[in-house]
Amino acid sequence: MSLAAQRRDWDELAELDPYWAICTTPGKRFGAWDADEFFATGEREIGAVLAEAEPLGVPGAWGAALDFGCGFGRVTRALAGRFERCVGVDIAPRMVDGARELNADRPACEFRVNPSSDLAQFGDGRFDLVYSSIVLQHVPRRDWIESYLREFARVLRPGGAIVFTLPSHIPLIYRAQWRRRLYHGLRRLGVPADTVYRRLRLQPIAMSFLDERSVTAALQRGGARVLHAHTWGASGIANTGVRSTRYFATR
Repeated sequence: MSLAAQRRDWDELAELDPYWAICTTPGKRFGAWDADEFFATGEREIGAVLAEAEPLGVPGAWGAALDFGCGFGRVTRALAGRFERCVGVDIAPRMVDGARELNADRPACEFRVNPSSDLAQFGDGRFDLVYSSIVLQHVPRRDWIESYLREFARVLRPGGAIVFTLPSHIPLIYRAQWRRRLYHGLRRLGVPADTVYRRLRLQPIAMSFLDERSVTAALQRGGARVLHAHTWGASGIANTGVRSTRYFATR
């Protein structure tokens, strides 16, 4: 899969059902999210994550934060309330357009398209926090995930924090991702996206994982080290064997 194809998928989702694509809570598909409720989840999430980071002594400063895979700015907005400035990046231009519109009253928020498998638009040591929530798991290639992790380390200031969540294990039965494959097959045949998504209830979201050893190695190659990681069963998925890990790292 190419980056251009990944961008097309998320541009389509930005048109079809953006709030659910960003935050796939059961019962919220097909436009069931309320915008205020949606953004409130970001506030709660960031509050809990920063409380967990505090005993680790990171971040050491509160200047600039990066929200990788920002979507409509669900956590960008929350981070901008705690840092002097937060930049949200996303591969999908339509997501970025939506984020700019919804957060136009938040001057500490900035949104940019990031079309590549790196963060070349940012210089070294730019951010005090690099944050990514339920994003890397939807990057379809492991080498791209590893590239982003190295880039997280590169753009982080010494004493800053990298915080992200990524599945560390997905059972073989779930790796085929037949719904995603069927979605793409029907789209290639010319079936409209709205029909495939709403009537057939298919979606193009990839699901990837990276084991803890590979994550640690990628961060180390970028000059970062893991401070803390904890693993749990994926919320809302009963007895699937999927395990997710949240990492806290610094340099």
